[in-house]
Amino acid sequence: MNIAFTEEQLMIIILSLLFVIAIIVIVIEWRKNAVSKNNVLLLEKKTELKKIELVEKDLENKRRKEDMSDLSEEDQERLRQIRINTAEIIGKVGLLNTEVTEKVEQLEAKSELLKLQKLSEQLSKKEEEIEKALKK
Repeated sequence: MNIAFTEEQLMIIILSLLFVIAIIVIVIEWRKNAVSKNNVLLLEKKTELKKIELVEKDLENKRRKEDMSDLSEEDQERLRQIRINTAEIIGKVGLLNTEVTEKVEQLEAKSELLKLQKLSEQLSKKEEEIEKALKK
């Protein structure tokens, strides 16, 4: 079965292959462009949300300061002491949390060490048994 193409048919086939490849490349690039645009829009929205959060925090801090300025010196001092005590308690909680985490990790490591030592002993016994069996 001998298939022979004329020069004209070969030219049409080559041109159609090039056309298909060009379309595929264009579609891929178009898709990349669409994804990039979506990523840019997403980043813009995130930036806007961050700006809004910063403004809200700033307004909250300003409101707190204004509220404190309305209070008497004694009340302001009590609030400062409460904030200081809260910060100290949070620091202690953080320290205790870290200590607990470290102790848990230490116990896990000791437990693993104990398991490995027992396994090593068992392997040594098994090896001795095999050596004895081989000598017989």
